[in-house]
Amino acid sequence: MSTRTTVMAALVAIGLLSSVAAIHDVAAQAPSFSVPRTAAGKPDFNGVYEWPRALPGAETCRCSATIFDRKNFSPLLDKGEPFLEPRTGDPRHDEPRAFCMPAGFPSGMLSANAMQFAQTGEYLIILHEFQGMKRIVPLDGRPHRKGIEPSYYGDSVGHWEGDTLVIVTKNLKRWSLDDYYYTDPKQYRMHSDALTVTERISFKSPTQLRYVMTLDDPKTFTKAWSQEFGITARPEWKELGLIEYICEENNRCPGGVCGSK
Repeated sequence: MSTRTTVMAALVAIGLLSSVAAIHDVAAQAPSFSVPRTAAGKPDFNGVYEWPRALPGAETCRCSATIFDRKNFSPLLDKGEPFLEPRTGDPRHDEPRAFCMPAGFPSGMLSANAMQFAQTGEYLIILHEFQGMKRIVPLDGRPHRKGIEPSYYGDSVGHWEGDTLVIVTKNLKRWSLDDYYYTDPKQYRMHSDALTVTERISFKSPTQLRYVMTLDDPKTFTKAWSQEFGITARPEWKELGLIEYICEENNRCPGGVCGSK
């Protein structure tokens, strides 16, 4: 066999091996179980779950909530809005949730309490035990609403991409990103009012959801960035259900004195 023939045979073999490897990778990603489905044939996410948790090896909080891993962040803009804010000593700024101010989004989704997904053909309703947070997400891919005020949890719209539910949330207030300030009080992470969050939810196993958040904040970061989390089903929590969460302190001031001196 000539040298040219030998080289060509080797290249063909490498190509075949690469193709086989690619097919194997695709097969490995395909679910080895039957995805539960609604009557309309869509993946059925109805159930009670833990909050999204960081995957092994990711940075974690010195608290029970989940935080974003810094290694996933895109570079900050040189003249963008401040991402890190120091504590001011004003408790309404440093931990507004102590005064029952909303956790906001995405922070509230990562809070350490149970969640329940109630899914119909038209909506996914996400009920979070923490602060009684609720999100009503239409699943028909409709346009985002116009002319509404920015809010703590924004305007969420969902659509299906195969067996993956994609939820896009816009029109958010500038607010805290996550609970990282419980790990480092000097790093109070904030997102701007330009933030768009895209959530991708799919079944990873019969008891585990793959949950990927992509954050695009053009006032803070040079480009969008993502992190994957795991959401574990807790059917044993269903009988108890979500525990009532009542907080009515946001109209009060410490010692009767409002604001910082």
